[in-house]
Amino acid sequence: MKRTISGVVALLLILCAGITAHAQGVEWETLKDEAMSLYRQGRYDRAVEVAKKALEVAEQALGPNHRSVATSLNNLADLYRAQGKYAQAEPLYKRSLAINEKALGPDHPYVATGLNNLAHLYHTQGQYAQAEPLLKRSLAIEEKALGPDHPDVATGLENMAELYRKTGREKEAKELDKRAETIRAIKR
Repeated sequence: MKRTISGVVALLLILCAGITAHAQGVEWETLKDEAMSLYRQGRYDRAVEVAKKALEVAEQALGPNHRSVATSLNNLADLYRAQGKYAQAEPLYKRSLAINEKALGPDHPYVATGLNNLAHLYHTQGQYAQAEPLLKRSLAIEEKALGPDHPDVATGLENMAELYRKTGREKEAKELDKRAETIRAIKR
């Protein structure tokens, strides 16, 4: 009888924990979606508040190294970048990238996205030497994971071409643009 009561109590505790985690997951999704909606509306200050709350909920519910935390960090970094708060965005992008690399492996498309986001931050600031290796690695991951003719590869090529134009490497930029155009023509 004692075992049965212990088993029932344990089951109830597990169910309660599951319900709490589910509720927190729903809260996180709601906050994440609200922050992105505010972002699209250009209401950055309010979006930052909501994104910070989403990050807090994800960290409390799932721990500091969960993919939802990485998503929240990335979203908050995007908001800071949009506001020109680059010093605040950079560590968030880096932490998001580190979580995704650890959780998904170094060759996952989400890692490529994180690399591209960080590269975009550097590119925006004119830090082309820092952006270039990130864009190259992102492009290599996309080609390996998605195939050489995937639309995301075309976007990666265009991003790299833009960087090359900014650094006076017009010939290389044209080659990448031509390859991107070929991919886009295939996918039409």
